[in-house]
Amino acid sequence: VHFGHQTKRWNPRSKGFVFDHRQGISIIDLTITHKALEDACRFVEEKVAGGGNVLMVGTKRQAQEIIREAAAMTNMPFCASRWMGGTLTNFQTIKRSIAKYKRYQEMETSGAMAKLPKKEESAIKREMSRMSRNFEGLADMPDMPSIMFVVDVNYEDIAVAEANRIKIPVVAIVDTNSDPTPIDHPIPGNDDAVKSIRIVVEAIVEAIQAGLSQRESRRVSAGMQDVRNLTVQQFAVGTVPAGQREFIRRTPVEPVPVEKAIATPEEEVVAPVDEADEVAEDVVEDVADDVVDFEEEEVVVVKKPKIVKPKIVEDEDEVEDDEKA
Repeated sequence: VHFGHQTKRWNPRSKGFVFDHRQGISIIDLTITHKALEDACRFVEEKVAGGGNVLMVGTKRQAQEIIREAAAMTNMPFCASRWMGGTLTNFQTIKRSIAKYKRYQEMETSGAMAKLPKKEESAIKREMSRMSRNFEGLADMPDMPSIMFVVDVNYEDIAVAEANRIKIPVVAIVDTNSDPTPIDHPIPGNDDAVKSIRIVVEAIVEAIQAGLSQRESRRVSAGMQDVRNLTVQQFAVGTVPAGQREFIRRTPVEPVPVEKAIATPEEEVVAPVDEADEVAEDVVEDVADDVVDFEEEEVVVVKKPKIVKPKIVEDEDEVEDDEKA
């Protein structure tokens, strides 16, 4: 990691992390590299934990396989074949081209492409081959990335310029022949040796995986809180979203207290006026026994019977006697 370029090729703006020039070679200060790598990993972890994605860019021969492996381990978008101009600044056009590529793939899978004339089929397959090379790693990128990680900022100068233009933070390996000024989180190091690139990329991969773990734990915690805030009434009227219902079925939660259980009327119980209070107490006990239990696999809502007091009808003879009097 500490080997830089020849002194005749060094960039004066990299002077801050150059330890010395010996035998015509610039030597990188590894204490600065270690501190910069820690800061970059912390930044990446926080961004990923907050829901962001990292676009990994490394199209030079030494970095291609390393970038592919890192992206496969973290399920992040990457660019390892060729950076197409406008990938970030003209992202809407890129998305339309990716949609066209996916449409071709569906035609090939369903067999619709085989029904086309041979000349048209061969033209589409040539275009698909080109698209497969250009869109490798970008086909599943739904939106703009939150961070861009770059190997060799000189080689990927167009990608860095696009990221700076649309204000995407850049984390990159910066060698002694590179300008660290446009990089938000430069990591001084050798960007030409395979072992050096792998050491830095593995540290970034660990930071991404830690961020993904934090993101998942936050999502679970937020889901648990949402479950605790739900009432039985929401289940009764069917206002619980489908995603939360699925989550609730799989998540054990403390039962709802009896006094908070709310039910809807299902049948009417008619009782004499004198016995209405006693029947009401019995009904409350029955509802308490069948209160909603969230620990079960499915949510069952108990509907509380409605107590209806009968109307008091006066005797007709007594009414006539009162009128005569």
